[in-house]
Amino acid sequence: MARVSGRSLWVAWPAGVLCAAVIAALLWLAAPGVPGAVDMIGAMLRGATATPSADGAGDAATDAAPATDCRDLYPDPLWAELTWTPDVLLSQNTDPPATASALATALTPAVRFTCTWRTGDGRSVSTTVATVPVDTAPVAHAALAAEGFDCTLEDGAARCERARGTVREVHDLRGDVWLFSVLDDWLPEDYSTQVASRVFPAQPEGT
Repeated sequence: MARVSGRSLWVAWPAGVLCAAVIAALLWLAAPGVPGAVDMIGAMLRGATATPSADGAGDAATDAAPATDCRDLYPDPLWAELTWTPDVLLSQNTDPPATASALATALTPAVRFTCTWRTGDGRSVSTTVATVPVDTAPVAHAALAAEGFDCTLEDGAARCERARGTVREVHDLRGDVWLFSVLDDWLPEDYSTQVASRVFPAQPEGT
């Protein structure tokens, strides 16, 4: 090995040994924290790479308070699907349910919000969330069934559907909430189920 003129081995060797000792001491001090650091990095990576399921399960908002506007109404995958639809326009207002059923007049709903998506080629999806008198589900079930809807009534919750041509109507009534959707020539996968999960959040166990 070539030596640089002017440097003494008597100085270089002790300095090298001292540096090595300092590095070894630092490594020894840091060793107890290595497993914790590895765990923290792993948790960060798992969180960054986690993806929500197609039906929105595991979405934190699903277990939170019920939706209060159009953004809250849609799980992230469904929101992305709708917003990325070509030539689409979303409007939020307090228009009454866009249904021909006499139920809209009979229940006198207090509309919280209505979300309507329209495309340039005439397709549309509209959902209304409204407040109605408590426990009107059995009345709605009977009225809609008489109008030709396919209805179910379970545990005080009514769900009715009807398809006519390209138009599908879906009604969900639970407690004092009426969730109504009308889909015209546009049927995103599990649409009514996904929005229902945001309007009627799952109750924590034991409540």
